[in-house]
Amino acid sequence: MALSTIENLKTTLGIGARPNLFNVAINFPAGITELKQIVGDKIDILCKGAAIPSMTLGVIEVPFRGGRRVKIPGDRTWGDWTATFISDNGHLVRGAMVAWTDFIKAHDYDSNSFRNLSVTGGATGDAPYYADILIKHLKQDGTVSRTYKLYDAFPTDVSAIDLSFDSTDTISEFTVTFQYHWMNALMDDNEPLDSTEMNAA
Repeated sequence: MALSTIENLKTTLGIGARPNLFNVAINFPAGITELKQIVGDKIDILCKGAAIPSMTLGVIEVPFRGGRRVKIPGDRTWGDWTATFISDNGHLVRGAMVAWTDFIKAHDYDSNSFRNLSVTGGATGDAPYYADILIKHLKQDGTVSRTYKLYDAFPTDVSAIDLSFDSTDTISEFTVTFQYHWMNALMDDNEPLDSTEMNAA
């Protein structure tokens, strides 16, 4: 096979994927849809940093004679997802995230009890506390290069906002860490990519 050239690199890379071109959409649970109405498009506008989450496929090592080990695939796990937000004057985005955690586990409840919550809600009046998150990596023309969907996400950590007289020429920001069940790469907001589409994308 011939050695690759600069022209091969330029053809393959194109203009490259840019980490500062992205869009984040967070759907709040059905039980607190009023938060989505209040926050509106501020999530997308004020989210200054995010990531495409990591994934890990575990390894099971089976010992064999002579100290040898056979490695077989184990379980797949997904890393936490963290987003960084610029703080608006009204603290609307941070307030919405705090309200979401309060919806899951209010501080005025007994310390060992949770609200009557479920994944999807049901006839018994259970309220869903999960919501999906869409992370869209964009091309330079604003079209979507790839969409990643985090299923059944919920916040587990809302960071502090540091205040100091020494802080000048800066705007406050904070991070929110989410847990979720799994992630898919999508060809649009709903359809998972198959292997053919992954290769063609």
